[in-house]
Parts: sequence; C-alpha cells; structure tokens
Amino acid sequence: MITPEEIKSKTGKKYLSFLSSWMEGKPFEKLVIRGDKTYAKASLSEFEKEILLLISQSRVKKGYGYTLDFQQVKTKYLGTQDLPTTIYFDTEQDLLRYLGKEKEVVQFRENQEKIISTFPALKEWTIQNPSKIIQHPAEWDNLLKVCQYFKQNPAPNLYLRELPVQVHTKFIERHQSILAELLDKLIPEHINHQEKVFEKRFNLKMSEKLVRFKILDKEISRVFFSSLDDISIPVSQFEKLKLPIEKVIIVENKTTLYTTLTLPKMDKAMAIFGSGYSVSQLKRAVWLKNIELLYWGDIDVQGFEILSQFRSYFPQTKSILMDKATFDLYFEDDIGTPSHISVQLNLTAAEQELYTLLRANQWRLEQEKIPLGYVNDWLGNQEA
Repeated sequence: MITPEEIKSKTGKKYLSFLSSWMEGKPFEKLVIRGDKTYAKASLSEFEKEILLLISQSRVKKGYGYTLDFQQVKTKYLGTQDLPTTIYFDTEQDLLRYLGKEKEVVQFRENQEKIISTFPALKEWTIQNPSKIIQHPAEWDNLLKVCQYFKQNPAPNLYLRELPVQVHTKFIERHQSILAELLDKLIPEHINHQEKVFEKRFNLKMSEKLVRFKILDKEISRVFFSSLDDISIPVSQFEKLKLPIEKVIIVENKTTLYTTLTLPKMDKAMAIFGSGYSVSQLKRAVWLKNIELLYWGDIDVQGFEILSQFRSYFPQTKSILMDKATFDLYFEDDIGTPSHISVQLNLTAAEQELYTLLRANQWRLEQEKIPLGYVNDWLGNQEA
C-alpha cells in the first residue's frame, strides 16, 4: 500500500505542472495521486497499521491535504475490509498547504505577472519554465531592469560593469544564465547566435585573458619592444604579432618562466607561459603554425596531457626535458594528481611509455626541480 512519504513525493512532482496550468488560465482540477492498491497480507494488524498511517496524514485528520475514498472489498486473506480506492487533492488550498508552498506561490504569481506585464512576449517562456521563476524569487525587478536596457540598447559595446543599469555591479555577472535565456527571447535579431560567451553573444566588450611571454633574443627585444623582454598582452593582440621569431618554448609553470631569463642567448626565440591547460588560448595564433615549437611541462600525467592538447593545435610541437633520463635523475618520490582521462593521447612512443609509468604510480617531477645548469646544458646541446 502507498505510504504518506510516497504520496508527498508524487505530489511534489506535480507541483510545476500545477503552476503551468494556472499560468495557462486553467481552473484547478481534482489532482489524483496514483497509489499501490496492494496491502500487507501477513496479518490484520499490519494492514490496520498501514491504513491508520495513511489516514493520519490525510485531510480528514489534519484539516488539509489529500482526501481518501474507501470502498468495502472482500479480500482473500483479511476478509471484508475498507480499502482506499482513490487519493486526491480536492482544492488548490489543500494542495499548497500540504506541500508548504502557499507563500512561494503568492510570490511566484506576483513575479510571473510582473514579467508578462513588462514583456508580454515572455508569457510562453514563463509557462514552460515555472521553476526558473521560483529559483530567482527576489531578483525579478533587477532582471527585468537589465532586460529593458538591452531591449532599448541591443548592441551596447560596453563592459558589463559599465552598463548604466541600477543594479549591483556584479548582478549581471552572477545572473548570466537566466539573463541569456530571457534576452534570447527578447532580442533574437541582435544576438550573435554562434557565440556562447555572454559578452560576445550580446554585443558587449569583455576583458581578455593575457598571454605572458619573454623575448629571449635581445635584438628582437630592443627593436620591437624598447628592450622590454617580459611582456603580457591580450590574446587578440598576441594572435596578430609579427616578429622574426623562429622558435618558441612553451613552459607550464610561472617559476620556469622566470628561469628562462637566465637561459643562454637564443636567437630568434621566445618563451611563453602556458599556465597549464590555459595553453588553449593560444590555438588561434596561426603564426605559431610555421615555427619550431618546444613544449616544456612537468613530468607528470597532466604535463603530458597538456602537451597532447597543445599538439592537437600545432602538430609540429616537440617536448623537451620531459624524458625518462631527466625523470630518473631528479625524481624525489613526489605524488601527483590522479588522471581521469580515458581518450588516446597525441604522444610519441617514448612519451606514451613514460606517461603510462607515471599514471600507474601517480608519480610527479615538477619542472622547477630540474637544476638550471642541467637545463642550460641540455638546451646548449640542442643549439650546437
């Protein structure tokens, strides 16, 4: 036989449908909860316990909630008994009080009416998304302010925090998901539909990530950067660089980037701080496709996974100082981070062999633990 807990669960699942029906203007109809009509056959006492529990939470005992209809049935095991044949909510008040949703529904209705009075075009959206109205109970005044601004200014070309909307400076950043849904409905003709990033989708400026790099050729540093050699510029500017560079070393860690200042002079070369998986921001720098690329990462599973990722953008990439000989020389029994990647990596046979060993033992050798003298000698031998 169905229990009060099961009735509560099944009723809760019908709550959003009730809200949608109300928004469509449909009158409340008796809400029936399908129940299990089987009963405990072991003993009359068990059967009576089930019935009493069911009645104890019903409208007849509590003054609200579900109603039970009984029918006298001659059972095979317990003789003639009154069995519940129907469980239902007869009124909206019974339903909402039972679920503890009375105050929530009052606010929901106020918000839904506020939304469609401001933007009638959103009526269908509200009917289809009652849960999203509920999820933002106190924010609808501000959400609608933002929508009104974009409706009047569909291509602002401003930064988020520059928008002249009377909301908290971080409000739009914190509510991008719901705002994107609303704006998709309100200004579809002004959206960059292929873009997923909020700023790009809705014609806003955005703060770009920076690419940090070091020029290892002093003459290039002098001619192009007034002798500056440690430089950070927005990704879009990095993509447009035109330098007489023939070799780029991508290093995983910031500490190693500092180390590159002491490397032997390298003609027509630069080092880039890849910052782990942030190497993805370099993938549109097409000028990197025609030069020698060397990737130097930690000797751990993540280091090789990042190498594989970077090599997918630039197939000519070679790893440096990520070999078994270097690992054996300087490994200090450090434990790395487990990997959950299951795809085939884009590694050479030697790299794959070392990667498999590292993964099996969860070993790690961070690149900054490799002595600078060893690095210099290794690179010097490559230059020779």
